[in-house]
Amino acid sequence: MPAHRTAALHRAAEIWHAERTLHINIELAVNHAADRVGWLIVGMDYYYATLHFIITIAVLAWLYTRHPAHYRSARTALYSATLLALLGFTFFALAPPRFLAGPGFIDTVVTHHTWGSWASGDVASLSNQYAAMPSVHIVWSAWSGLAVAFLARRTWVRVLGAVYPLATFTVILATANHFVADAVAGALTLAAGFLLQRLLTGRRVYSRSAAAGGRSSRRVRTVR
Repeated sequence: MPAHRTAALHRAAEIWHAERTLHINIELAVNHAADRVGWLIVGMDYYYATLHFIITIAVLAWLYTRHPAHYRSARTALYSATLLALLGFTFFALAPPRFLAGPGFIDTVVTHHTWGSWASGDVASLSNQYAAMPSVHIVWSAWSGLAVAFLARRTWVRVLGAVYPLATFTVILATANHFVADAVAGALTLAAGFLLQRLLTGRRVYSRSAAAGGRSSRRVRTVR
């Protein structure tokens, strides 16, 4: 709808102005720097289009099979945060940076003809292109990263869990799909999801009691 698009673009311009005022407007510099390295930005385009689905599903499966004591609470936090994000898209339409003509952002999917993005190219008409706030990529990557960082046994795997949301943050800026503000909103949305989970279940996702319960249940199954 024209009014929806106009409101989304107007909000994007306001956020860009606010970030410039606060001197946190790093998106344009990251976007242009990454675009200078062809293989890097193409890889980031594919990362943006696919990895948040793959990693999130993989972590859910890993929790279900390897850490069942944490699975239900972690899943509740993820679902709650995703629902809050969908509500945000409904009531706060926001255009991504690449839609702003003035600053000179590069739509890297269009420029490099990569496939798979729901925000550009032939599939754009099938998706909500004004769903930038909050960033679900940040919600899901931070949720996945926290699960791995808390529960993985190997140190290098825990480090990868901690680095994953930081890499995702870089990618969403480099591809001009999100503002810094969208990432902050994504982190806050995930925090709200964890809070809702705590209110619903009465315990933290990664509590020691849950871990102890999981170990006990595994021992019972082993005895049987």
